[in-house]
Amino acid sequence: MTYSIKTLNNISDKGLSLLPASKYVVSDDIENPDAILLRSFKMHEMEIPLSLKAVGRAGAGVNNIPIDKMSEAGVAVFNAPGANSNAVKELVIAGMLMACRNLVLARNFAIGLEGTDAEIMKQVEAGKKNFGGFELPGRTLGVVGLGAIGVLVANAAISLGMRVIGFDPLISIDKAWELDSHVEKARDINDLLQSSDFVTFHVPLVDATKNLINRDSLQMMKDNVIILNFARNGIVNDDDVCEALDTGKVYSYVCDFPSNLLNKHERVIALPHLGASTAEAEENCAIMVANEVRNYLENGTILNSVNMPAIDLPKMGECRLAMIHKNVPDMVGQVSHILGKSGANIIHMVNNSRDDVAVTLMDLESQIDQQSEAELAAIDGMLRLRIL
Repeated sequence: MTYSIKTLNNISDKGLSLLPASKYVVSDDIENPDAILLRSFKMHEMEIPLSLKAVGRAGAGVNNIPIDKMSEAGVAVFNAPGANSNAVKELVIAGMLMACRNLVLARNFAIGLEGTDAEIMKQVEAGKKNFGGFELPGRTLGVVGLGAIGVLVANAAISLGMRVIGFDPLISIDKAWELDSHVEKARDINDLLQSSDFVTFHVPLVDATKNLINRDSLQMMKDNVIILNFARNGIVNDDDVCEALDTGKVYSYVCDFPSNLLNKHERVIALPHLGASTAEAEENCAIMVANEVRNYLENGTILNSVNMPAIDLPKMGECRLAMIHKNVPDMVGQVSHILGKSGANIIHMVNNSRDDVAVTLMDLESQIDQQSEAELAAIDGMLRLRIL
């Protein structure tokens, strides 16, 4: 069987090479793809082809993909959590250093110097006192969100001699094990904000995190705090943080989301969305998502999906049914009844659910006939049936 993959952005060849030409046709010009691979392309206004079975986002965030629409159509959406974590971690550390050492202001000053080299050196000696900063050891970093990136940032800050406070009420057991034992647990978000010299955010933009840093929360923070946001635009209220910069409450704001307002403020370091912009991160994301999509198309295995439950089953028998259906009673019973009528024997199966959606993998001793396939597809609540 040959699968067609449509690319909506440039995807690293390291990832695409994992889709062998004997089984996959990969192009940016495919009308009815089995899967789509993308990075930042916005799919919300895009017509979803009926052929589509999977979407692979070569990155972590999926706000450019209409997740609810995909779930209703039985399309599995995959991402690459952790693949770009080191790139973002390094940028956060760089942002901390740029802010506390006033490197951008100092660079701008140096660029503006004129005269002979001797005259420039005189100006340097006279002006450098305006850019004196401070060092990281002994300072407190608050890390909001202890997922793949947050844990790396926290551990790196510990190694730099900082005190680190973390807050994440939903931290996974695996990430808790990865966290340096010296990282302290904040009682709540207010405890973290009140105690930190630096605050960095590594959380999605949802109702609970929108405008998390605002006029009220800024008032409880330390004077001369440095705020870093390489997560999502909207977590920090730009108007309120600029006001706090003007009053001296905030020392510097470092983010990945330039705007007309932020670009005008000399104590804002707004970078052009560089979080995952390294060759290594792009390759890692492409490799991870290509493997996920291929494993799903060929085996029905689901790993790192944002809208489907994780599921895996070693393949046995002559036929595999990969089914995405509504999470309602008697779905598996109806499938078993149809197969029983046709004499198809189930070797083994696995079922898992996530919210309103469930996935069932079922291996059979023999292939099923067309009538049985049609009856299975017609079951009320069956969103996607594939014969593998």
